[in-house]
Amino acid sequence: MSSHPLEEPGVSSRFIDPCVLVIYGATGDLTARKLLPAIYNLAREGQLPSQFAIVGFARREKTHEQFRQEMKDAINQFSRVKPVDETLWKNFEQQIFYHQSEFDDDKGYQGLDTFLKDLDTRFGTKGNRVFYLSTQPRFFTTICEKLHASGLIYNTHTVKDKWSRIIIEKPFGHDLESAHALQKELLQFLSEDQIYRIDHYLGKETVQNLMVFRFANSIFESLWNNRYIDHIQITVGEEIGIGRRGAFFEEAGLLRDIVQNHMMQLLSLVAMEPPVSLNASAIRDEKVKVLQALRPFTEEDFKTSIVRGQYGSGFVNGEEVKGYREEDNVDPKSNIETFVALRLFIDNWRWHGVPFYLRGGKRLPKRATEIAIQFKLPPGVLFQEHDKQHEPNVLAIRIQPDEGTALKINCKVPGPASPIQPVKMDFRYGSYFGMSPPEAYERLILDCMSGDNTLFAREDEVFNSWALLTPVLQAWQDTDADCFPNYQAGTWGPELAEDMMTRDGRKWRLL
Repeated sequence: MSSHPLEEPGVSSRFIDPCVLVIYGATGDLTARKLLPAIYNLAREGQLPSQFAIVGFARREKTHEQFRQEMKDAINQFSRVKPVDETLWKNFEQQIFYHQSEFDDDKGYQGLDTFLKDLDTRFGTKGNRVFYLSTQPRFFTTICEKLHASGLIYNTHTVKDKWSRIIIEKPFGHDLESAHALQKELLQFLSEDQIYRIDHYLGKETVQNLMVFRFANSIFESLWNNRYIDHIQITVGEEIGIGRRGAFFEEAGLLRDIVQNHMMQLLSLVAMEPPVSLNASAIRDEKVKVLQALRPFTEEDFKTSIVRGQYGSGFVNGEEVKGYREEDNVDPKSNIETFVALRLFIDNWRWHGVPFYLRGGKRLPKRATEIAIQFKLPPGVLFQEHDKQHEPNVLAIRIQPDEGTALKINCKVPGPASPIQPVKMDFRYGSYFGMSPPEAYERLILDCMSGDNTLFAREDEVFNSWALLTPVLQAWQDTDADCFPNYQAGTWGPELAEDMMTRDGRKWRLL
């Protein structure tokens, strides 16, 4: 079985055990938009075990046939490869089932146990289970407690001939205290190695390539330090608003929804030291060290290094959109942030003095997730005669869309005047490899089924991330923002974020 996500191209030693995947909250958007299309594509590419079944678990009454048709419609709409292959679907749909129950109903779990044992007999799935909790966080503990009481979660110390694993969607807690409390509750029913905390950003091909890019290319790794790098910017921009997620976002906000998980994961991968091996524990150990080395915020930082914003009405892609406070299920006087910008420092040998600038927001001009490494300018002893100073080299790693990597370098323009002009060396996954990268959920679901937790967050990663950001949440809770909304939809956030960069003599990249 593969122990890491960086196998030699074209070579696969991975063995996937027979299993049943049970999706809690199966009538929700995530199942339709991401999970079933991902599983369908795995089946289409022959990566699923032949002994496999899916059970949707939700509270609405529905037949197997109704659920199958809804999932087929969803795959036709959201899959990266469409339309559905009718020949494949004819066989694949026979592996899809539906189980109706409340999340806290003991009889529902007893019925699920009986049903899963029947599927074991019919499909040869040998009692192996993956339970995907695509539900609101308040149900996590209840579901795990009921699964444990029904014997559906196995004790890893006593049961060796079959396995059970739980995939938990973010957020894992809403601050440091609640994350610790949730972990304590879950450990009553299952062990840490049975918990797979999913962050779909870690399943993206460009994110996985970060380690290869750094540690398999000495040209970059030798420059990856404070001697050559001026600063690093990480941007997670979304042009969409909060849609139908108003009730959720009013409780979460962007710091919890994007920064604490997605952006902290990207930061740790960019800044980590080389692991001693490609073993999951070794990789996650190095990520934790980065999070532990993050400098805590001071009182002064709350004035100069942290910016929060909330979008007002404006125009995105030429269409007029309403402000956050006018969205459905949102308080008309809400102080929830839809934009965050932070300046962070990592207090270790490699990164001493190098600022990391993070910004994320809703209703920005475009959807873009990028890591930009800006290098220091060379000594200014040459080319002074040119009208303008040449620009710094920038290595831009695009996570989405148009996954790829670009390097900006300076070049002489042909002709006797010899002006210097920046040029870009650009690599794109789609054009080079002739295919679009697989969806993140495809990779992550397959990893969980194979028992590979490299791309899932470990408990100490979660705790260290919350330790840094919980004081920010507490400060915002104690002091309401008196200027919301403070940026127009369709712009790159509040002016305060620009001011933060200007004070440092830098500026945000144009995306």
